Amino acid sequence: MLPPLSLIDTHLHLDAAEFDTERAALWEAAQQAGVRAAVIPAVEPSQWPSQQKRLAHFPALAHAWGIHPCFVDHAHAWAEQQAGSALDDEAAAAVACAALEAWITEHGAVAIGEIGLDRFVTTPTWSRQVVWFEAQLALAKRLRLPVLCHARRAVEAVRIRVRRANLPGGIIHAFNGSRAQAEDLIAHGFCLGFGGAMTHPRANHLHKLAQTLPLEGIVLETDAPDIPPAWANSRPTRRTEPADLVRYAAFLAEQRGMDFDAIVSATTANALRVIPQLQRLFATNPLPCTLERAK
Repeated sequence: MLPPLSLIDTHLHLDAAEFDTERAALWEAAQQAGVRAAVIPAVEPSQWPSQQKRLAHFPALAHAWGIHPCFVDHAHAWAEQQAGSALDDEAAAAVACAALEAWITEHGAVAIGEIGLDRFVTTPTWSRQVVWFEAQLALAKRLRLPVLCHARRAVEAVRIRVRRANLPGGIIHAFNGSRAQAEDLIAHGFCLGFGGAMTHPRANHLHKLAQTLPLEGIVLETDAPDIPPAWANSRPTRRTEPADLVRYAAFLAEQRGMDFDAIVSATTANALRVIPQLQRLFATNPLPCTLERAK
């Protein structure tokens, strides 16, 4: 059984170098505040071993493995090194996906991620991003794993492809699409990640979505150390921290005019539904968390 009032961070880069000097303290602080567990997405093959090593002894963390759209050039070069020859995009993605499947077989995974598309960047090229994204979607479908999708300025392109792939579900990370796109994704088994971006005073579109979308389609995430909340400017580092998730839950409760405890219960249930293998994490990490009310 879950302890009452436990939050799940569905997107946390706790292995990031920004946390090297205080990783354990920050995660302990988050757990003490009520962050029950977190999903750690990967970004590229050369980074998978360091993520595994850095977080091997941390409680209540689950890994997603994949290749981030902004890192597919790195992954392409890695695949060519593995193959010992130049490769076109399809062949390189195939090499990397074979390695990804082998890694998941050895180490386990609750999802494939962070994968997706990004129109904000010009490198890697859009055409290369699409090849690598579609290859990883096909692997997710074959392995019956949900996906954690990056969709910066690319929600519609991601929506079309995840729908076409007929996946078991997943999360659209840092969602900032339209109401119609949100409703379609929720109707097809996806949840939408909300975090620091919604806390900014001028984020009117995100405020409206947070207030009115079906609650069963919302999960909470920090993306720490990235996507800082409005209050991060008061910190020397100006970064996001894992414990911010508690204040995100409080912010969402305020936006929806709901009880804080109800938001915590609902978003946790949503995370467990869309990433079913998280249930095992709770079974093997029964340490209680006491959730302090965010002020």
